[in-house]
Amino acid sequence: MSQAAEGVNPDAHDALVEEFGMHVGRAMGWPPMAGRAAGLLMLSEKPMTLAELQDALDASKGSVSEMTRLLMDNGTVERSKEAGQRHFVYRWRDDAWVGCLQHIVASTTQLRELAEHAQVLGAGMTAVQQQRLSEMQEYYHFMVGRLETLLSEYTAARESRRTQP
Repeated sequence: MSQAAEGVNPDAHDALVEEFGMHVGRAMGWPPMAGRAAGLLMLSEKPMTLAELQDALDASKGSVSEMTRLLMDNGTVERSKEAGQRHFVYRWRDDAWVGCLQHIVASTTQLRELAEHAQVLGAGMTAVQQQRLSEMQEYYHFMVGRLETLLSEYTAARESRRTQP
């Protein structure tokens, strides 16, 4: 599996990719293969084709295609086609953590909108049901506000670090 850069311990590289599979996959609710693909692309110094990912992950084309789509949807990986090339390449975004947090904000915002709509639709429901819907709406309103603040703070701090000599 090793895609380690020259001079890098391939065992450490492969161990990290496997740990990403276990830990990132589990924490994000992804299949382990998505975590392994994330680890591999994060550690890769160059973009990789689908075939290179398949080979490195010892996985089928369908599985790798599905996992890269998941990673793109979650804001960490981007796909592009280099001039004059036939195949798309995948690479870890330079701002992957910003992309990840943007995805979380967007997903949580969708849930807040659902909660607001549910509260309107539930107006005629029992007091217990209305209370639960109200708490759902309150929770997601709170979370979106905090996540937007975190995104703003993280983005500003990241930009500040990048502009320092």
